[in-house]
Amino acid sequence: MSPILLLSIIFIYFAVLLGVAYVTGKNSDNDSFFIGNKKSNWILVAFGMIGTSLSGVTFVSVPGAVGTNAFHYFQITIGYLLGYIVIAFILLPLYYRANLTSIYTYLQQRLGKKSYKSGAWIFLISRLVGATARLYLVVNILQITILNSLGVPFIVTTLVILVMIILYTYEGGVKTIVYTDTLQTTCMLLGLLVVIGYIMTKMDISLHGSLDLMANKGLTEIFVTDVNSKSFFIKQILAGAFLTITMTGIDQEMMQKSISVTKLRDSQKNMLVLGIILLFVIGLFLYLGGLLHLYGEKIQVGSSGDNLFPDLAINHMPPVISIIFLIALISALFPSADGAMTALTASFCIDITEIKNKEWGPEKKEKFRKQTHLIIALLFLIMVLIFKVIDSRSIIDLILKLATFTYGPLLGLFSFGIFTKYKVKDTYVPIVCVMAPILAFFIDHYQQNIFGDFSIGFELIIINGLLTFIGLWLIKTNEKVDLIPSKKL
Repeated sequence: MSPILLLSIIFIYFAVLLGVAYVTGKNSDNDSFFIGNKKSNWILVAFGMIGTSLSGVTFVSVPGAVGTNAFHYFQITIGYLLGYIVIAFILLPLYYRANLTSIYTYLQQRLGKKSYKSGAWIFLISRLVGATARLYLVVNILQITILNSLGVPFIVTTLVILVMIILYTYEGGVKTIVYTDTLQTTCMLLGLLVVIGYIMTKMDISLHGSLDLMANKGLTEIFVTDVNSKSFFIKQILAGAFLTITMTGIDQEMMQKSISVTKLRDSQKNMLVLGIILLFVIGLFLYLGGLLHLYGEKIQVGSSGDNLFPDLAINHMPPVISIIFLIALISALFPSADGAMTALTASFCIDITEIKNKEWGPEKKEKFRKQTHLIIALLFLIMVLIFKVIDSRSIIDLILKLATFTYGPLLGLFSFGIFTKYKVKDTYVPIVCVMAPILAFFIDHYQQNIFGDFSIGFELIIINGLLTFIGLWLIKTNEKVDLIPSKKL
């Protein structure tokens, strides 16, 4: 298929996003940018968050990993649902009761200034790394499938995509993203269903017949019962639950959309609906992965991993399917990148520089926020280029692995604040937050010497959070605070 045509489709799609941004971004201010003036519709937020939660990594990596990991990823997805339940009934009431714009201001109220700053910096680093890894995956696919043949350098591709994202998030922020994410999630899911339908028709197989073929090749195994395996189902479910609590429940990007909903009850509906829908959607992605491996074997394609889906869709399917795949892929790219850039901008302005406390006029505050947004975009460019050098085979494994180190201290901070009444020696909190992931790294690196045949996987995040909790316990004071119970809002 002509690379020029494919590139034209990308720009047409972007023009649609820009049109949505123009309409929704009118008369926007900093409150619109940060939390959508707390007027977001919970149904739109829930549906749009599917795209943010999945991203291009799920779209490409999850199907590609079926060849080596079968349907094991579904174990983690079950854990995701448990995590969303915890977020809905423990974290969201906390955030609404405190009327937070940034969720990390809770840490200041509960533990102190240093704890607050530590949480904000941990988020900034964690989300920057995770979001740019996701962005790299999709940019690299576009580079390989389209731009290389046109002689466009990788850095130019990345820069153009970042400029696109800046243009439609620059004014409206969360207010705009709620609508653009809904559009993009729709395109992504339609693309998923169309490709599944095409392969089933092309191979002339039914749902039952395809599952039988996958089962014969060992691709449909969900639960791993070997206790020593990293994929042991209890480990994976627990890891999924805690990854969701950290990467969604105590992540400003995800929570800024949820707390932009007017009422707590509606925000809780959003979270529970999201968890249930994700079970079904990720199940579809795993099924697609099985189909892709069957189809790839039938037509004797040598691609595997993250390259399998793009190779089959662009080079071995009709042009219309290639176009649908490309639109779906772009739709998976933008929600994870635009939301992250907006959240990082919001967190830096609110948490690090404390813009709301500065005696600046509205115009100066807005100018500072826009300048910060551009700096965040520059950091995205630098990080994507770093990932290009690393060039990991499976980005989803890399992202989840990095999350076990970067999000662990946040898990420990919020857990200590919620489940104990003690205050801490706030000055020492940053040291605890640095030491915990370092210790977790050594535990992970030397796990065979420590645990023998028992392998630690993504549940390392629980260990990291526990180490942080223990560290905070060691620096606690005798002073206690009264924990205000949740109330209906």
